[in-house]
Amino acid sequence: MNDLRSRRSFLQHVGLVSLGAVAAGRSPNTAGAQEPDAKILGAEGVQTSQRPKGVWKPVSDRKIRVGIVGYGVCRFGAAFGFQNHPNVTVAAVSDLMPDRCRELAKICRCEKMYPSLAELVKDDTLEAVFVATDAPSHAQHCTDVLKHGKHVACAVPAVFGSVEDAHQLFEVVKSSGRKYMLFETSAFRADCHAMRQIYRAGGFGKLIYTEGEYFHYMPQPLASFRDWRVGLPPQWYPTHSNAYYVCVTGGSFTEVACMGMPSILKHLQPENNRYQNPFGTEIALLRTSEGGMARMAVSWDAQGPGAEAGRVRGQRGAMWDAAYTGLEKNLPELDRPPLPPTVAPGGHGGSHGHLTEEFVRAILEDRQPLVDIVLALNLTVAGIIAHQSALKGGEPLKIPQFTS
Repeated sequence: MNDLRSRRSFLQHVGLVSLGAVAAGRSPNTAGAQEPDAKILGAEGVQTSQRPKGVWKPVSDRKIRVGIVGYGVCRFGAAFGFQNHPNVTVAAVSDLMPDRCRELAKICRCEKMYPSLAELVKDDTLEAVFVATDAPSHAQHCTDVLKHGKHVACAVPAVFGSVEDAHQLFEVVKSSGRKYMLFETSAFRADCHAMRQIYRAGGFGKLIYTEGEYFHYMPQPLASFRDWRVGLPPQWYPTHSNAYYVCVTGGSFTEVACMGMPSILKHLQPENNRYQNPFGTEIALLRTSEGGMARMAVSWDAQGPGAEAGRVRGQRGAMWDAAYTGLEKNLPELDRPPLPPTVAPGGHGGSHGHLTEEFVRAILEDRQPLVDIVLALNLTVAGIIAHQSALKGGEPLKIPQFTS
């Protein structure tokens, strides 16, 4: 390892003003920018958290040259703190809309702008790209990045309603030799992270029953590129809930029976959306790869508080309402890993900064990231099959499996 800066000199370098913004849960370079509110991301989306207690220790002084693509209504291109990570240089940005591209470049302190991802991926100086584009384009955009020899991180979901796209993306990732990571926010929520640590330590045993839910009431669909959110089948966006099994255990769902309820909302009536989707809420009952059961809910039309949450019950213990009860007396450290001083925890329960740190660290350490292509597709494809089941009145269907 090269001569790394000490924590003291690093803090002096970034300055007290920046650290004050980070301590408040804001990115120091987006604190003055217009950020999406709860009407866009939901209350759970804008929720942040306190910083982890530990002291971050760098593994390298190398800077990864990253390109960022996409700065739409959710502003995700700048929301995950790449521009503030000490091991990252945001070297290029892109958005199809020039005004958004300029704003993204300003926030990321980046001078190089491209009019499209197709142009950005040709930049041989880039080592990795964060794809924050429209969901229907995720699979193709990640494929383009990988085929140009770059690591890729992607906003959710991994694919959009297509099992065929899932198999194709899987093969591209495996043949590319590059890292792929899905930025599934629930994976680094404090409770899900704690569940994962307890599970790995044997504190649950095999999980008997798991619940996950994503409730985001949207009487009107959010603005979106080519209106892709209008009438969106709920279980095509399942990863926030499915993470409470897949990202806890590393396992998968093997079969599903899903029920949907016709919606009273106009955009969720089949004649009013391109998907011919009639459902605003879909509740899936799934068999897990351990032989247990899971109930995973996604809803756009159920009144009441929003939720991105989950609970687990196992053979040796349970975590319900964020409290562990069980047989294991020697629990591991449950706090999330430390973050660089300049990287804020961010939104979705303080998960944003942790996702970026995990992706960057995986590249520097030359290992697979937590939510690699296997977990990404097992998170996503189960929902595609769940929607098919709902359209068939809850008929049980087998789910394709993705393994390392």
